[in-house]
Amino acid sequence: MSESVVHPSWQLSPAFPGRAAWGTASRLRAWQEEALARYRELDAQDFLAVATPGAGKTTFALRVASELLADRRVEQVIVVAPTEHLKVQWAEAAAKAGIQLDPGLGGSRKGRSRQYHGMVVTYAGVAVRPFAWEALTVRARTLVIFDELHHAGDNLSWGDAVAQSFALATRRLGLTGTPFRSDATPIPFVRYAEEADGTRRSVADYSYGYAEALRDHVVRPVVFMAYGGGMRWRTKAGDELAAGLGEPLPKDITAQAWRTALDPKGEWIAAVLASADTRLTEVRRHLPDAGGLVIASDQRQARAYARALEGLTGEKPAVVLSDDTGSSRRIEEFSCGEDRWMVAVRMVSEGVDVPRLAVGVYATAVSTPLFFAQAVGRFVRSRRRGELATVFLPTVPILLAHAGALERQRDHVLGRPKHDEDLWAPEEALLAEANRSRDTADADDGQFEALESQAIFDHVMFEARQFGMNALPSSDDEADYLGLPGLLEPDQVASLLAERQRRQLARHARQERRERVPETVSLHRALETRRKELNSLVSQLARVRGIPHSHVHAGLRREAGGPPLAQATTEQIETRIALARRWLAAS
Repeated sequence: MSESVVHPSWQLSPAFPGRAAWGTASRLRAWQEEALARYRELDAQDFLAVATPGAGKTTFALRVASELLADRRVEQVIVVAPTEHLKVQWAEAAAKAGIQLDPGLGGSRKGRSRQYHGMVVTYAGVAVRPFAWEALTVRARTLVIFDELHHAGDNLSWGDAVAQSFALATRRLGLTGTPFRSDATPIPFVRYAEEADGTRRSVADYSYGYAEALRDHVVRPVVFMAYGGGMRWRTKAGDELAAGLGEPLPKDITAQAWRTALDPKGEWIAAVLASADTRLTEVRRHLPDAGGLVIASDQRQARAYARALEGLTGEKPAVVLSDDTGSSRRIEEFSCGEDRWMVAVRMVSEGVDVPRLAVGVYATAVSTPLFFAQAVGRFVRSRRRGELATVFLPTVPILLAHAGALERQRDHVLGRPKHDEDLWAPEEALLAEANRSRDTADADDGQFEALESQAIFDHVMFEARQFGMNALPSSDDEADYLGLPGLLEPDQVASLLAERQRRQLARHARQERRERVPETVSLHRALETRRKELNSLVSQLARVRGIPHSHVHAGLRREAGGPPLAQATTEQIETRIALARRWLAAS
C-alpha cells in the first residue's frame, strides 16, 4: 500500500474516541502498527483482528480503510455494527478520519449523497434485506468491516444473511474484542483450524489480548470487589430456602440465591450500591469526571436501581433501557458530562465507548464469558496512565472464574462437548427479556419470591489473586479496600492490596486479644465463636489456593495436630486459627 499519501485517518487518535493514554503512542500504537503491517503482508480478502476492548480497533480499521481507498483498491466501505447507537459512533469516527459513512437507513433508501464513501448497517439490518446489501456490495469494489464479528453468529438467519450479502466483497475485515461464542454456530468469514481431538478452533490473523494491553499501559487494570452474604427466598412450591451466596452449592440453588441478591427490595443490592458509590467518590478525588455504570438484568430492575442511587447521591442517574435514538443521546450526554451514575440493561455492554467509566456494578444474572468480558470491557479504556477500574460482583463461582481468566485469550471452538458452564444457559433467557418493558410482574416472578438478603464483603480479586477477609459493609475492613487510590500502576495495586490485607489481619488479631472469651462464657458458645473464625479463614484460604475447604482443614490438622474440628478444644482451635492467619498472610 502506498505511504506517499497523507490521509486524515493518520492523525486519528489511536484510542478514538478518547485520547491515547500518556506514553502509549505518538500516531499509532505499537499493536496497531504491527496489525497494519500484518494486514499489508497477508494482502488477503479476509482478515480477522482480535484486540481487547479499549485497545483502539476502530482506529486500526479506519487506517486500513483509508489506505485501501487512497490506493483505489476499494471504492466504498460498508461497516456492519451490533447496534443502532454504534452506527452513529462509527460514522462520527470515520468522519474524523476523512471517510464519510451514512449511518441512516442503508439499503432501504432510494439513494444517497455522492459525498459518502459508504454506509453503516446493523447485523439485524443486513438480515432484513440481504439481497439489497448483496447488490450494493457488487456494484463497486467494497471493503466490509465487521464490528464485533461474533454477532454474526447470534442468529442462524443473521449468519446466513451476512454470508450471502458480502460473499463477493473485495475485502472483509473482521474485528472483535471479546471471547468468541460458547456455542457451535460457525461465524461467517472466520477460518477454523482442526485440532487433534476433531474440534475446530478459530484462527485470528492478529491478536492483542488484555494482558499485552495492560503491559503496554493501553488499558486500565481492573480490581474486582466480591460480595456474598445470606439469602432467603420462597420457591414456586412454597418452600422457604436459605443459603449463603458464594458457598459451595448446586447450580440451581446458586442461581436462586443470585437472583435473591439482585432483588431491588433487598438489603444486598442496597449495600453494594452504597459501597460502589463510596468507591466512586474516592476515584473522583483523582479523576473528577469519573463515572459509574450499573448493568441490570431487565428494565424493571434498572429503574429500581436508579431510584436507589438517586436516594444515595441526590442526583438522578442516566437510565438507558432500549436501543433507540433517545438512549443513544443519553449515552452521549453522559459520556460528555460529569454525572456520577448511569444504569443500563444491555445498551452499554459492548462497543459503546464511555471512556470516563471507572466503577461498575455487575447486577445482572447473565453468566456467559462472552457477556462478562463485554461488560468488563466498558471499564478498561484508559485515558491517562495509572487509571484503575473497579467492578463490584456477587460472589458467584462462575463470575469469579471469569474474573480470574480475564487475561486469557479465548478462541471460538466448534464441535466441543458441553461443559458445566453450559448448564447456566437458562439464565441467558434474561437477555431476551432485557429490553422488554415490565410494568407488571412476569408469571415466573410469581413462582419465585425473594424474602431477605444481606451483604458481606468477601474479598478483592486482582490478577486472579484474592485479598482480604469477610467484612461487614461500612466497616473499617471494607473501607480499606474501597479507599484504594484511583491512580495506580498495576504493580502498585498488588502491593497495596497485600498491605491492606496484612493490616486487616493485624486489626483482627488486636481485636481478638482485647476480646478474649471471658471465663463466664459457656464452653459451647466459646467453641462456636472460634469455629466460625476458623471456618472464615479456611474459606479465604480455599479461594486463594483454589482447593476444597476440606483440604485446608486437613492441612491445618496435619501441621497443628489434634483431633477433628468437632472434637478439638478451644486451645487447639486457637492454634489452627493462628496457623491459618500465617498461611493467608503468606499468600
